[in-house]
Amino acid sequence: MTSDLLREINIHLVSDATGSTLQGLARACFAQFDNVDPLERFWPLVRTEKQLDRVIQDISENPGPVLFTLVDEKMRKKLHRECDRLEVPCIPILDPLIKSMSSYLGMVPKGVPGLQHALDDAYFKRVDAIDFALSFDDGQNFDGIEDSEVVLVGVSRTSKTPTCIFLARRGIRASNIPFVPGVPFPEHVLENISPLIVGLTESPERLVQLRRSRLKAEEKEAEHKGNAYLDPFKVEEEIKNARRFFSKRGWPVIDVTRRSVEETAAEIQILLQKKKKLEKARLAEEALKEAGKEALR
Repeated sequence: MTSDLLREINIHLVSDATGSTLQGLARACFAQFDNVDPLERFWPLVRTEKQLDRVIQDISENPGPVLFTLVDEKMRKKLHRECDRLEVPCIPILDPLIKSMSSYLGMVPKGVPGLQHALDDAYFKRVDAIDFALSFDDGQNFDGIEDSEVVLVGVSRTSKTPTCIFLARRGIRASNIPFVPGVPFPEHVLENISPLIVGLTESPERLVQLRRSRLKAEEKEAEHKGNAYLDPFKVEEEIKNARRFFSKRGWPVIDVTRRSVEETAAEIQILLQKKKKLEKARLAEEALKEAGKEALR
């Protein structure tokens, strides 16, 4: 029988880089356990013995499991040794993945801290993608939108902006255009470009709830009371019109009602991957046809 009492535990996250990967994995893990409240004690950029000593002191004063992503062998051994002495679990999160890849590739890992955050082309691509997403948010700008890899279209409050930002953090240039009742959609901007265009939709009930919460937070609820923006019947019609619009143009549609931004972004990445694969096959076929023509000349 499961207790309803909330159990608090200290969880030490020790990383020689920014620790974002470690935090994500730890939170994904603890999401699987009911009535457990993990108190994160976060230790990023731990790269010296002195820094590690401070971490160990805190583990001693606030015992709890230790999850780490240190690559320096000497520091790893020291952390393991002290955790054994304090009788707390000490888990090297990335070890199984690195060992499996090392075995498969037949290569020895570099063992350099923070390599995933190096200022390389991929890093600058992510920064550029974030700037791009902010510049082309909510249809505020169309000059250069043809450089989008993905264009999201949806009615108000379908998580267009956060999804674009999430995609941008993956290095994907994403923009979004709102579908507004009574306002002509700027189809001309999409005529001669070939990004992946995805329609986002949501259940009327959830949409009204989200809009009302947002307006309340902005203290603007009174301004919209009784108008179409919050009217359940009008909202339902708005969503139906948007769906018809997407369907007519053959755009893939994602219902975000029960999806997190991460889940929506993951689905878009799959669609983008399929599009790129088809595009690659088309180009290969064209090249083959051109080669055939050349052979006949």
